[in-house]
Order: sequence, then structure tokens, then C-alpha cells
Amino acid sequence: MAANDWLSERRNEVAADRILDAAEELFTRHDPASVGMNEIAKAAGCSRATLYRYFENREALRTAYVHRETRRLSEAVDHLIGDIDDPRERLIAGIVTTLRLVRESPALSAWFATTAPPIGAELAEQSDVIGALAAAFVNSLGADHPANVASRGRWLVRVITSLLIFPGRDEADERAMLAEFVAPVVAPAEQVARS
Repeated sequence: MAANDWLSERRNEVAADRILDAAEELFTRHDPASVGMNEIAKAAGCSRATLYRYFENREALRTAYVHRETRRLSEAVDHLIGDIDDPRERLIAGIVTTLRLVRESPALSAWFATTAPPIGAELAEQSDVIGALAAAFVNSLGADHPANVASRGRWLVRVITSLLIFPGRDEADERAMLAEFVAPVVAPAEQVARS
């Protein structure tokens, strides 16, 4: 009978989201690197066995959380900068908006705290989802060659994580750095002229 339960997949998603929501609360109050599976199970109101049914280990849970939040962040950024057509301005606005949204979120900004090893940067570097979303963003700028899209997407992730860990003086300072050092590489003038 369970094989015919067409709602079971949705129930699994709801349960996993509930666990990730509980983890987010803990990430907001504590260093994400210190949050363990016991604390997450307790905060989610489930047993450790239930928690491990959805996430095989702490790394899998962290990765699922980061991927979920990355997708949400990407949608929010797309919504906020969707009306910008100029590739260079879209690039700069996309990065500045991403930085602002991460910094405004206590749960996300904790991943880039400099008081502890910033596990957010490590996860960002290893994440295929983050890499794919960054490449899609670069591609939306009108990139000229698929090989450039992937490498520029990876570099963009490094730029963003670097600025999250070592921010500029203010948004204007970061915007100026992005215009001078990032836009010419990710959205070169000859590429912008073609799009």
C-alpha cells in the first residue's frame, strides 16, 4: 500500500524542511560548525533515528541546508535585479544584492563569521548547486563561450565568499571594487557590446 501512497514524497519533503528549519534556528543562535545532530533532532522534535532517515550525517544536512538557502537566495536576487539589462550593472547589482541578503540573514551570515573557520566558504566551493546557479547567472549576462561560463561562475563564487569574509568598507566601496576588478573579467566590454 505504501508504494501507492502518492503523498509520501511530499511528506518526506515537509519532514526534511521541518528539520532544516530547526537547524536554521540553531545556526542563527550558534556557530554552525558547532551544531550537532543531537541538537538538531531535539530542536526539530524528532528522534535521532528519524533525523538520520532524512540526512545520513551532519555534512549531508549542512549541504541540504546550504542548497535550499542558495536556491531561495538566487530566486530573491533574480526578483530584485530582474529589470536590469546592462550585463555589467546586472553583475554588480547581483553580487551586491547577494552580499546584502546574506549579511541581513543571521542564519546565513553565521556561515561566514571570521571568529571561526568559515565553513560557508568551504561548502560554497564544493557545492555543485552553488556552482550551477553561479554559472547560470554568468550565462544570463550574455557570456560568449560555455567554458568561460563555468570558470567565471566558480570565480564569482570565490569573489562573493571573499567579500562575505572580508567585506569592503561599505556598499559603495564594494561596488567600486566590483566595477574595477570583477566586471571587466566576468562581463568584458567586447562581450557586453555583442549582447
